[in-house]
Amino acid sequence: MKCNSGGIDRGLRVIVGLALIGLTVTETIGVWGWIGVVPLLTGAIGFCPAYAIFGMNTCSTEKK
Repeated sequence: MKCNSGGIDRGLRVIVGLALIGLTVTETIGVWGWIGVVPLLTGAIGFCPAYAIFGMNTCSTEKK
């Protein structure tokens, strides 16, 4: 898997994922908050399957 998520994108995904999971654990929102696992994982590994399907890439390119 090639990285297709940039640094800011990955950071925001991790923050949103942790926020949703935290709100679910504290019973502020319902069980649908466990969907926060998805952005947490995609942010952690740097690969988003939806970006791959639509041909998007927020990762900066390395110049050699």
